[in-house]
Amino acid sequence: MRKMIIASVLFVAATCSGMAQKFALIDTEYILKNIPSYEMASEQLNKVSAKWQAEVDASSKQAKEMYKKYQSEMVFLSDEMKTKREEEIVKKEKEVVELQRKYFGQDGELFKKRESLIKPIQDDIYNAVKAISEEKGYMLVLDKSSANNFIFANPKIDISNEVLAKLGYSK
Repeated sequence: MRKMIIASVLFVAATCSGMAQKFALIDTEYILKNIPSYEMASEQLNKVSAKWQAEVDASSKQAKEMYKKYQSEMVFLSDEMKTKREEEIVKKEKEVVELQRKYFGQDGELFKKRESLIKPIQDDIYNAVKAISEEKGYMLVLDKSSANNFIFANPKIDISNEVLAKLGYSK
């Protein structure tokens, strides 16, 4: 009987302590839209990306033109010339693929540029959320902009404006 009472008390204590945990939400998209340096960084990334894409497109167009020219002149070329032209076309196509990888690949220039421009802003947001969480005792902070499975979230637990204020962008 005594063991049962102790187990019941422990169960009630664990249940009560579980209810006392505090949760909060943030909306990273909302926060980022209200940070001017993020908007400038995004604009800069878009410009660089468009410039590099134009370079890739121009190189790809050259490869296609080389191939069309080869097809139209193929009947007049010797076997040796055909082989030479085919090798030039393949080389140009490989250059296009390499250029795409260089600019847009997993460790490409765009990734590095994004890392240098956006990561410091994301780190600042993380540090602000962490500081607010420690100050107010939040056990869990969820990002509602990245989780599509929220059905309802009470706006009272949204601390996005607090994060903006902590970063110096009061709303």
